[in-house]
Amino acid sequence: MEFIAGAIGGGLCVAVGYPLDTVKVKVQTERSYNGIWHCIRETYKAEKVSGFYKGMSLSVCTVSLVSSFSFGAYRNFLYNICRLRYGTSDAKPSKVDISVAGCATGAVRVVLTSPTETAKVRMQTQKQSHCSVTASHLPKPKYQGPVHCLRMIVKEEGFRGLYKGCSALLCRDCHSFATYFLTYNMLCEWLTPAGKNKPDIPTVLISGGSAGALGWAVATPMDVIKSRMQVDNLGQCKYRGLIHCIRVSVREEGIRVLFTGLGLNCIRAFPVNMVVFVTYEAVMRLAERLMK
Repeated sequence: MEFIAGAIGGGLCVAVGYPLDTVKVKVQTERSYNGIWHCIRETYKAEKVSGFYKGMSLSVCTVSLVSSFSFGAYRNFLYNICRLRYGTSDAKPSKVDISVAGCATGAVRVVLTSPTETAKVRMQTQKQSHCSVTASHLPKPKYQGPVHCLRMIVKEEGFRGLYKGCSALLCRDCHSFATYFLTYNMLCEWLTPAGKNKPDIPTVLISGGSAGALGWAVATPMDVIKSRMQVDNLGQCKYRGLIHCIRVSVREEGIRVLFTGLGLNCIRAFPVNMVVFVTYEAVMRLAERLMK
């Protein structure tokens, strides 16, 4: 049931946060933008509203699977950790148990998310004028859609191209998911009144939003590096690897570059993860009532 609850919550989060994700990727990978509002204005000017939704179809198709896998994997990791440490999966997990389960979840989901993340980032950063008569003479964009993008990456860079930047993605997701699940569980425990077994809806909303914001706060430096490595196309490669990308980015733009999009990440993450967790909890509680 964790898989179903995670799938529904993940599907809803795309509709809430995708346009802001596009802006975040653009400001992280392109030095031509002076800030978030400049990026929004320039994107709208060049591509209209559709410019904020490039590559969204792939995310819509895969986010439920990825979110389902993430929540299901987390619960299974936690169950098995408790069973191995305490002899029963019903034991109350410690903060270390939750962190380890979250970290393991972040590590295994990289296999699923790296290809879709690469295609999404390249679609989001692809220059494309708004369709009109005056723009009809312009060359077609390299990627005609998410599936075409995936095919072109494999054709030009091999299957390894689908996992470009996966080292940064692994670093990002391991510690961010540990922070994510630990923050949610701790806040729910603190905010739930004594005598109650489950948090109420306001507690879930606050805890879920805060967990998402804090998770993205610690993830942002590696998120910047991941995005830069993923758009570093073959034939004009600027970065030789994770460490080289960090060194070059910091040398050229200063340490602040690692926190590009931090505010946007946190602003986007709060409502998105409020939706994710309240949906997750609602589905889980409905399932428990139906099974009684």
